[in-house]
This record gives sequence, structure tokens and C-alpha cells, in this order.
Amino acid sequence: MTFKNCVLGIELGSTRVKAVLLDEKRLPAASGSCEWENRLENGIWTYALEDAHASLQKCYADLKKNVYEKYGTVLTEVGAIGISGMMHGYLAFDANDNLLCPFRTWRNTITAEASEILTDLLGMHIPQRWSIAHLYQAVLHEESHLPSLAHLNTLSGYIHYRLTGKRVLGIGDASGMFPVDSTALDYNGEMLEKTEKLLAAKHYPWVLRDILPTVLPAGADAGVLTPEGAAFLDPAGDLKPGIPMAPPEGDAGTGMTAVNAVAVRTGNVSAGTSIFAMVVTDKPLGLHKEIDMVATPAGLPVAMVHCNNCTSDINAWVNLFGEFAEAAGIAMDKDTLYPLLFGKALEGEGDCGGLVSYNYYSGEHITGMSEGRPVFARMENAAMTLANFMRTHLYSALASLRIGLDMLTEENVTINSLCGHGGFFKVPGVGQRFLSAAARTPVTVMESAGEGGPYGMALLTSYMLTADKGESLEDFLAKKVFAAVPMTTQMADEADIAGFDTFLARYKAGLAIEDAAIRTI
Repeated sequence: MTFKNCVLGIELGSTRVKAVLLDEKRLPAASGSCEWENRLENGIWTYALEDAHASLQKCYADLKKNVYEKYGTVLTEVGAIGISGMMHGYLAFDANDNLLCPFRTWRNTITAEASEILTDLLGMHIPQRWSIAHLYQAVLHEESHLPSLAHLNTLSGYIHYRLTGKRVLGIGDASGMFPVDSTALDYNGEMLEKTEKLLAAKHYPWVLRDILPTVLPAGADAGVLTPEGAAFLDPAGDLKPGIPMAPPEGDAGTGMTAVNAVAVRTGNVSAGTSIFAMVVTDKPLGLHKEIDMVATPAGLPVAMVHCNNCTSDINAWVNLFGEFAEAAGIAMDKDTLYPLLFGKALEGEGDCGGLVSYNYYSGEHITGMSEGRPVFARMENAAMTLANFMRTHLYSALASLRIGLDMLTEENVTINSLCGHGGFFKVPGVGQRFLSAAARTPVTVMESAGEGGPYGMALLTSYMLTADKGESLEDFLAKKVFAAVPMTTQMADEADIAGFDTFLARYKAGLAIEDAAIRTI
């Protein structure tokens, strides 16, 4: 098999770095992955860049191994490569590309003051996790690294720079750094001017426009893999330089692409360590502090409901049950545990029988929590069954999202369809059914949903490489990619919907429990 017409998408996600190689028919030909994890250091959720480098290289090596095992050849070239990563956060570098402070990820909720000031200044919600909020919070604290600041980036933009030498960013990822203009396909000029005036009073030797990466829409030329970049990605020395590179994108944009949710009034829900819903709108929304306005990889406006917490608490409980099984002399790996426990959740009562949980490993702005404390609670007469217990934790993973979706409804946003992707949907028919109950709309899951991010990035790379002149991203995906993709669509029944509503009322009433846990534990 020749790989010259294949495309490679690599995504640095919250817990795994994943790679997907697509063949000429845009079908998965090989894959690779590597696990990694963030850590809390001095109150900051961070990843060491050395870990990012090593994990990227391990992931690519795993892909090469998979290619060799399947095709008996060493991977030396592909048609094009695209890099995706966790959006937002703060990666600050000096003129010599030295990192000026530890990487501050999307998971941090430490920029409330900056977020509030910028939101009031710009008349648009600026979330705490956005790069500009992190930058201005550093300004408010007069952090010592700011006079040396030369470049800001996201994780995908940084890795792309290491591979190409170009400081560029896909517009979807860029929209999590600073507000963008969907018409100009660039940063919002009026808002940029207002922010520049705010920063000018500090007399730093830089201006905001100059330290941000250049914005590119999907399909644009984002440079080529340099010899240094090839050696960085593949230290074994087999990968050839000169490969075209797609604009680097954020995990929100690749998730939308992976499930064909880039057209107006379509939406998707990405559910893994965090959970977020993306709904493409026909125009920007007014100010709503719990809703973010970002962009598709092509630049269309997107209303985003982002929640910091989703599957981490579920994973912790599954691991606990795994320990119990091992102690009982029963060997059960995760491929057995997850379907077993998720399947039990389907047997639970519609309202979880009086149980409630809060899956907050970190703060949650939707419900006003500045920190996280995972909490499980129950009424004295609750039906404490395994089925209700598991259903409670799956519902908890969706509860904050539902609160945010209710705010979208108040903004008269129409959602014709939702697609789900991410680990929450890997057990067929469970997460899909529960999301439908929470969102009160049909939910579609595609066959490729489990590897949404890198698959979506590979599709964006294919769009750059093979789209017809003038062909929109929406048409490319609908006609050339997803027309024959297997998928299932499920609508929750009225009992499930009513049950989730009852659970949500209990969840909202019990938020004081979570608040007390944060204050006392």
C-alpha cells in the first residue's frame, strides 16, 4: 500500500494522544495512541511540554508500528498532516521560544477577575479558560514574565510550530484565544482595538495582535513539515520532510467535523474528560455569561456550552469496581467493566431512585463552583441499587450541560440534530439514550465516534488536500465523507425525559451540598 495519498490527523487530548491515518477513501487505515495526564502543581492544572513532546512521539511510533504490522512497510510519508489539541489555556514564550511559565490548561478556573473585566469591556462573554483571560489575569497580577512575552499559542498551534516553523492557528482554535469575526475570518478587529487600549496602559513592549498566531480557515495552506519537524515527530528518522500541513485546530472543531456538525442548526456533544455542546448558529448571540461564541473550522459562528467535568468521576468508580473484582478473584479488564456497568445503568429508575452525585474534579462555571469536590449523596429512603448508582453517575456527567442547554433555549437557539462523540458514547446505546433524555432531542452516534478528534483532524486535512475549488467544508463533509457512513439515531422516550427532569431538579436543589464540600473539605 502507498501512503502518498493518505492523510494523518493527530490530536493531543486530555488523557490520550491519538493518531488516525485515513486512506484515499477517507477510511481508517491505521492508528496509534499514547496515554498521558495533567497534574495539579501549585494550584495550576498543567502538562509539562516535555511530556507533550514524548507523548506525541510515542503516539506516532505506535502508529508506525500499526502500519508495519498491517502492511509490512515502514511509514515514511503521507499526503498531508494535521495537528489538533485541547483548546484555550496559556502557552507563553519569549523571543527564543523559551516557555515563560507552566502551561495553564483549559481546566483552570483562576481568571475570574480578568474574565469579568473583558466581558464587560467587549460585550461578549470571555470564558475563564480563554487565552486572553489568562493573559489579562497575568497582567492584573503583574507577573514577572510579561516583559519577555513574544508569542502566545494553544497546544495545537505550538506543536504545529515545532513541525513547520509557522505560528498559525485554525480559526476554530483561534476563537478560544480571542473573539473572531466570522465574516473577516480573523480576530474581531473592534474587540482587538479595545483590548489593545486596555493593555497599552501597562506599557509592555508588545501589542496583542503581534503575539497572537495568524488565523487560518479550514483548507488554507499552513506550511510544510520541515526537516527539524520530521525529526521531532519521528526521532527514528524515517519520516520525510516536505509534507503539507493543515491549519492546526482545537478539539471542539475536530469534534464537530468528525460527526458532520458544521452546518447551521446542527450540533454535537463531545463527552470525555470535559463535556461541551456546539451548536452552529446563523448569527452571533447576545451576551450570555454561561455561553461561549466560538467558530467552526470554516469560521461559522458557534454557540458553545462548555462544562469542565464529565467522565473522570465515572472512571474513578469503574476503577473501584475493578479493584473489587480483582480482590474477589475475578479478572475483569476495562473492556468488560464498562459495558457491564453502563448496561446496568439502563436498568435503573428514571430518576435514579433518590440518588444524586456531583462529578466536579475541578470548578464548574455553569453552576458557579470555583473548585471541585466529587460528591455522592442519597436520600434516606433512596433505592441504593447498582443500576441506580451507575445511572446517577451517567446523569451527573450530563447535568451541567443540560443547565447550559436550557440557557440556549432561552436565547431562541434551534437545534435540529445532535451528534455525540467521545468516551461517554463508547458503550452502544447508553450514553446516547441518556444524552437524548437530557437534551430532549434525537442523538446520532457514528461508527467513528470513539476516535472523533484525530479522525476529524484527518478529515480537515483531507479537505485541504482534496476538496474541489470553492467547495465548502459543509458540502465536502456531507457529500464526500458522510453520505454512506453507518450511524444510529436514538430518541429517548417520555419516561426517560421525565426521569431526567426529576433528577435534575434534585441535582439543582442539592448544589448547596457541593458548595459546602468545597468550603469544608
